[in-house]
This record gives sequence, C-alpha cells and structure tokens, in this order.
Amino acid sequence: MRQAGRHLPEYLAVRETAKDFIDFCFTPEKAAEVTLQPVERYDMDAAILFADILLIPIGLGREVKFIKGVGPVLNPIEPKDIAKLTINSAADKISPVYDTINRVKRRLNKDKALIGFCGGPWTVATYMIEGRGSPNKEVAKRFAYENSEAMNDLLEALTLSSAEYLINQAKAGVDVLKIFESWAEGLSPDLFERLVIKPTKKIISLVRDAGIDNPIIGFPRGAGLNAVRYAKLTNVTGLAIGTDTPLDTVRDYLPENMPYQGNLDPLALRVGGDVLRKAVQTVIDTARGPHIFNLGHGVSPDVKIENVHAVINHVRMGEGNYV
Repeated sequence: MRQAGRHLPEYLAVRETAKDFIDFCFTPEKAAEVTLQPVERYDMDAAILFADILLIPIGLGREVKFIKGVGPVLNPIEPKDIAKLTINSAADKISPVYDTINRVKRRLNKDKALIGFCGGPWTVATYMIEGRGSPNKEVAKRFAYENSEAMNDLLEALTLSSAEYLINQAKAGVDVLKIFESWAEGLSPDLFERLVIKPTKKIISLVRDAGIDNPIIGFPRGAGLNAVRYAKLTNVTGLAIGTDTPLDTVRDYLPENMPYQGNLDPLALRVGGDVLRKAVQTVIDTARGPHIFNLGHGVSPDVKIENVHAVINHVRMGEGNYV
C-alpha cells in the first residue's frame, strides 16, 4: 500500500534531509531509499514506489505544494486553464521517478516485486478542481455536471499523461502497475461510468497498445457495487478492495479467477492487540480465490512496528505476537 514506510524511524530520518515533500519525491537516491525500507525491515513480498499521485499535475504545469498539517494544496483549475496544460511533456517533467525505479531495481532482491502507480484521473482531477482534499468532493462533482466539456478535457489530459507515466514506469523496471482511484466513493452510476470507468479503461488500453503486459491493479476505493462494474469493464488485471467491502461477498461478482487485494482496516493496525488479531483472521477467513493480503487503505504514521510484524507472522505462519 502507498505510504508503506512513513511510520518508520528510518523514513523520518531521510525525510528530514529533504527541503519539502516534492523535493523528496524528486530526489531519486532518497526516494529509492525509503521505497526499500519496508522490504528491508519486514521482508515484504513487494516494494511500492515512493512517489505521489499529485506529481502528474506538476508535469501538466500546475503548482502543487504540501503544507504540514494541511496536506496538498493546489491553485484550483478553471475551465479556461485546461487548454494550457502541457500534456505532451507531462510524463517527461517528472522523470526523476524513473531514476528512482532504476535505483530500486538494482538493489531489490529478484524474488521481490516493485509496484509502480498513478492516481486515477478522477481523483487527481478533484484535487486540481478543489485545490485540496475535501470530505464529499461536491465542488468537483458540480464542476463535472456544470462544465461537462471542460471536465472531459481535463480527464483526457490526465488520462493521456497518466498512461504515458505508467508506460515509462514499466520501461524503467516496475513489475506491477496500480491505479489509485482514492475518491471513487459517492458517485452515481452515471458519474462513475464517465469519471472513473471510461478514463481508466482508456489508460489501460494505451498502456497495452504500447506493448506493456505488466499486471495492472485498480483500486476504486469506497466504490461499493460500482467496483464490480469497474472490475468487469476497465480491463484491470486485479482489484484492490477497500475496508468497507466484504471479501466473500464481492468475490461472487468478480470475473472468474480475478485476483483481488485487501482489505485489513488500517485503524485495526493502529489499535493492535486482539482487535488486530481478529481483523487479520477475518480477512484470511473470508478471502476466496487468488488473494493478496493487504490493507484496505494507506499506512498511518502512528502505526507501531510490532503490529506490522504481528500481521506478517500471522499471515505467513498462522500466528502473530500481538501486543
């Protein structure tokens, strides 16, 4: 899961050496180091690239800042601004990411996978429209309803640049690609089709047309039954499942033998003890068919290292030392 290492003291030590978060992402030696840290500490099966879903707007010519205690802040985009986006060079402007991949692959054991990723076009668009994260994305949804043509143009810009970004990541050496549609929750079926399924399907088509055959995992977080349509219509290889979805239920609606990933509650990982033990066992008991054990969302900074060790031992050996 993204942000896998940010609870680690060794991550914080490297983070302190960067002048800001964007500088951190664009300094390959530092980004490679923190990509590898969770694997080195926990012997994870895979590393996930240290980057951010909001690098693409930077490539498109928009300013992105990360403010401590606030998160990402952007200048809200207006319909007249969309034609100025630098689509053709967007993926090249964030090329330090590809250097990070090269550095990680040189150090990562051959039996470990490296996961690269991008943000889903709708999710990235919400930040570009609203200027920061918000509870219900109402401003972005209204934009989609009231500025239909501009919304389509913005999604097209994000689709084309994100596809090129994933293609370049695959060429640089990642083994698996993932699309984080973090704000898929609360969309009507019509909006979900237009804002999530259509752009995602086109990204995957462009990636495949470029000769990239890496597995692609899609994560439409909080999408409910819309996630089933996503799995069937976008041509993702596998589906990541959020905390809110029962694994045994969703399995019945997915394409046969489609791998799925998830969905331990990140809060249970923070709480630990018997709460965490029961939550892990529930995931193990309810998952059927090809399943990748994972969280249902990102890792929180206050997660205890011993809790992560307990989960890994439980999954691998049937028991964990929960405290």
